[in-house]
Amino acid sequence: LQGRLLSMISQIKQPQNILEIGTYTGYATICLAEGLRKNGKIYTIDKNEELVDFQKKYFQKAGIDRQVVQLTGDALTILPELHTDFDLVFLDADKKNYATYFDLIIDKIKPGGILLSDNVLWSGKVLKTAAHHDIDTKELQFFNRKLRNDKRIQTVLLPIRDGISVSRKI
Repeated sequence: LQGRLLSMISQIKQPQNILEIGTYTGYATICLAEGLRKNGKIYTIDKNEELVDFQKKYFQKAGIDRQVVQLTGDALTILPELHTDFDLVFLDADKKNYATYFDLIIDKIKPGGILLSDNVLWSGKVLKTAAHHDIDTKELQFFNRKLRNDKRIQTVLLPIRDGISVSRKI
């Protein structure tokens, strides 16, 4: 369901450049690429070097390997070095850094561009007071407030799977 949602949003937007923070197996990458323009690129960042060949194999099978720019390492270091504007961004990495990622990418999102943020409901934990040691929940609560209050974007939170927010840059 979430993969089809990512694909549909990408197909509606028809992005030239997509940024994905958190590749994991590459499934979302493939779904997002379904809407890319012919000469478009999807830049995907993941810190796990062990998954690169696995991801590459499926990017080739899906026929998108020439459109994918795989970046391996810490997104906090890589993002400031990216000098590309993006039509669509998918955030699905370490939750404790969501707000920092937002700050690093908001100026790289074109006006009218879309930011999709995964896991924003965090199994419902964001609706309760977070345990003292539960850093991820606290950070997601902060991130959700940040999205709600930032005047540069309009945001709706969809209760699909673990929650996905859709933010449009004004």
